[in-house]
Order: sequence, then structure tokens, then C-alpha cells
Amino acid sequence: MNKTININLANTFFHIDEDAYKKLQGYLDAIKRSFTDSQGKAEIIADIEARIAELFTERIQNERQVITNKEVDEIIAIMGQPEDYLVDEEIFEDEPKAKKTEFQKNHKQLYRDIDRKYIGGVCAGLSYYLGIDVLWVRLIFILITILSSGFGILIYILFWILVPEAVTTAQKIAMTGEPVNISNIEKKIREGLDDVTEKVKSVDYDKMGESVKKSSKSVFDGLAGIVMFLVKVTAKFIGIIILITSAAVLIGLFVSLFTAGTIDIFGAQPWREYIDTTVDTPVWLISILAFFAIGIPFFFLFYLGMKILVNNLKSIGNTAKFTLLGVWLLSLIGLISFGIKTATEYSFEASATETENFQFDVNDTLEVKVLNTNDLKSRYYNNADFDIVIENNKKMIYSEDVDFNIKPSSNGQARVEIEKTSQGNNYNNAFERAEQIEYSYEVVDNSILLNHYLTTDIDNKFRDQEVNITIYVPENTILKLHHSTHNHIGYGIKNNKNYYHRSLANHVWKMDNQGILNCLDCPEKEWNGEEEDKKEVEPEEKDSIAVDSVKTDSIM
Repeated sequence: MNKTININLANTFFHIDEDAYKKLQGYLDAIKRSFTDSQGKAEIIADIEARIAELFTERIQNERQVITNKEVDEIIAIMGQPEDYLVDEEIFEDEPKAKKTEFQKNHKQLYRDIDRKYIGGVCAGLSYYLGIDVLWVRLIFILITILSSGFGILIYILFWILVPEAVTTAQKIAMTGEPVNISNIEKKIREGLDDVTEKVKSVDYDKMGESVKKSSKSVFDGLAGIVMFLVKVTAKFIGIIILITSAAVLIGLFVSLFTAGTIDIFGAQPWREYIDTTVDTPVWLISILAFFAIGIPFFFLFYLGMKILVNNLKSIGNTAKFTLLGVWLLSLIGLISFGIKTATEYSFEASATETENFQFDVNDTLEVKVLNTNDLKSRYYNNADFDIVIENNKKMIYSEDVDFNIKPSSNGQARVEIEKTSQGNNYNNAFERAEQIEYSYEVVDNSILLNHYLTTDIDNKFRDQEVNITIYVPENTILKLHHSTHNHIGYGIKNNKNYYHRSLANHVWKMDNQGILNCLDCPEKEWNGEEEDKKEVEPEEKDSIAVDSVKTDSIM
């Protein structure tokens, strides 16, 4: 049974075996002795301990795991022994190479280089990672931004959020791809100290002293403090707003996903039926992709708000960040692909036409009526352009996109032509959908009874299905357009009054030899829209036509 010791290494708590602790303690003591009277000793030792703590963290699986001699030996092999290099002032001139072991890795790690930054250090960090000059990286970002209408800025911001900055000496060394060992840590720190020394030597102390005296007497010192305080308060306030907003959006997305999005907890939702009839993609897949496409950016906004409000907030790790970025890109690409696929469903239009001759008493008035049917139950939206109805215990797509026109017959034979139109991703697909539109009418005595709606099976999807009816009548035919037709009269019916669309309803007309309808009961004065509308509406209130759906064997 071995004794376990708790240690605090670089502000990180570890459980370590007693033998392993003695070995680690001896190793650290040897390193400290090798830096006796060395410039920057405290900073070098602190960075070495931070690197050792980082390596220990990578090797433990949980907080209760105990570090043994094996882990300590691996760390020593990576960091190197103090006797493997020189620690005197000639270390940079004649430094022996540290012995590489099987545990040493020279893989570069992606960090933001804050020492060479212009904005966030993203380009400087990528230049190390890609092994190219930072100028080229910046030029690439500029070109991407110009060619993609600003998309490069979004990419830069994502890198800024996802990629951590190189703060410690160990991180700066890992960014360049060099081994993070004692020799390189000391070398990096000494380089920094030398730079500081050179800058100190080149300072004009007289001018600096004079500048300090002037600035110390300036009233702007107090103002600068006030400004900095206001900036910090504003930043915290912005952080709170970002945090609350992003949290509210994430909660809303989560609730939507697990209620209306994927599970019908409250029963079948009508809007789900609408989506099912307009797109071929499953609703649950669209919901999940939308959840990630919208939720991941707001998650990073939430994380940004936490970073603003909480000092020294622990990073979620590069693996998690880049995984989320990949999921977001895939979700965005998926939604765009489904959107393009849905748009192509409306790229072709086709029509299926059916014609039937009919007989009527030419000495009597031919009346055209539109039936207001009442036998359709369980309409979902009560929308005229698109609805879902239950007809004969079967779900059907419903639309009142039905219009009719009146034209002269070229052969003296009265006939009705039904043109069914639909759209699709190719001509054949559109034509098949057009053929499957169900529409019916009936000729009874001298009346043409038109249904005011069309239906099609819900499996055919909604693709702007419509029906256009053309009634061909011989010359000298007298016909009346019942007031019920005013919402379904097509455009372009030639008449001697230049009446337009619905204003032709509730009048008696006669077809002349030029194919023009002549009004037999229109007032002599010019048409007044307001009066005519009243004339159209009032009779309908007194005498509406309400019958069951017309069903014949002639047009189906």
C-alpha cells in the first residue's frame, strides 16, 4: 500500500504517489540548482512548472487519478534533464541539442500570436501553423473578404473566438512547433529579457524623465482612469446583454426541438402538415439542422458573455470548439442544400387539358354559377390559396385557385375546357402532378355549375396547383354570370363595357361575331367601382348558392 500526497503545481491540484512525488521533487530541485544566479530564474521556473502541470493534466483521466512514477518518467523524458544542456551565458551560442525520446512531439499547436497582432493575432498564429509569412495570411483574409462579400470577417471572428491566445512561454513555444522542454523555455525567456535590455539601453533617460514629470502633472491622468472605469462597466453591461439574449435563444431552440420540432407532445401540429406538403425533407431533420445552425453561434455568444463577466474562465478546449464549428458548417450546408432542392421543385410548369362538349337551349339564357360547397370538413387553416381538408376520410390538399374565361366557339359547338396546371422539378414530374388534380363541374339544363375549389392527394405535395376553365360558346349566345362567380372570373374577357374581372358578374351578356361580349343590362353611365361592388355584394347576401360538391364522370 502506497502513500498518496496532494500537491499544488502551477495552481493545479494533483494526487501523486509518494515515490513519484520524491522523484518529481528531486527533479525540480535539480532544475532550480542549475539556474542559480541566472537572470529571469523565477519566470523560467514558473513556466517549467506550468508546462509540467499541463503534461500531467493531459495524462490523467479523472480528478481522482493518482500520478505514478510512470507519468513522472514520461514528463522528465519530454522536458529533459538539467545536465542535457548548458545554463550559462553561452547557451545560445553553443547549445547542445536535447536528447529526443519517444515521448517528445514537435507537432505545432494553433494559437493566436498576441505579440505580433494587429487585431486579434489570428493571422500571426496561422502563419506559424501553416509555415508561411504572416503577410501572405493577411492578404488571403483580405481577398476572401472581398470575394465573398464579407464572409472572411465572419471566419476571422470565429477563429478569434475558437483559438486561444499564446500567453505562457510554453504555449508560445508549442505554437512554433519546437519541443516544450526546459532548454527551449529558458531560451525563449532569455530572448525576451535580451530584447528588454536592448530597449532599456536605447532609452534617452533625460527625455523620459522630463516626459514623466509632465505627464504626472497632467489632469488627463484622472480622466484616463475615469474613462477606463466606464469602459469596464460598459463591457460588463454588454456581457450581461449578450449572456441573457443568447441564453434565451438557446432555451427557446431547445424547447422547440424537443416539442414541436421532433416530438408531438401536444398532439399533431397543423404547421407540421404544412411543411410536410411543401418540402420532401423530414421535419425532424430540418429541426435538428436548424437547431445546430442557429444554436451553435448563440452558444459561442453565450460563452463570450461568460468570458466578459467571469475572469479566468476555463476554456472549453480546441477539440470542442472545432467540433462545434464543423457541426455548424455541416448544418448550414445541409439547410442550404434542402432549400435549393425545394426551390427546384418549382422550376418547371406543365398542364393537363381535358375538353367536353355540352348541349343547351340556344333560345334560353346560359347561366354560369360557382357552387359554394359545404361538405368539406376539418379544414386546417381556412385559407383559400392552400389548405388541408378531410374528404372521404382522406387528407387532401385544397385550393380555391380556380378561374374561368369565356371565349367564342370557332365551330359553333359549345364546350368546356379544363386546364390543370402544376409545378415540379422536371416537366414529367409537373405533368404527373397536374394530371392528379381533382376537379369537377356539371351542366344542368341551361346552367353550368362550377366547383370553386380543386383537390389533390396530400402525397402529391403542394406545387402551386391551379385550374383554368374556358367556356366556349357560339355566336349570339346569351349568358348570365351569376353573382357567385365574381371571385373566379379570369382576366382578359373581351366586352364592350371594358369591365374588368369581377365587375362582369351579375350581368347578362351576348356573344357577337367578333368574340366580344355585349352587356344587355349594364347602366348607361360609366362604371363606378364603389357602386358596382355594392351591387355585387348585396344580392349574394340574399341569395347564396350552397350545395354539395359536384361530381360527374366527365372531368375527373
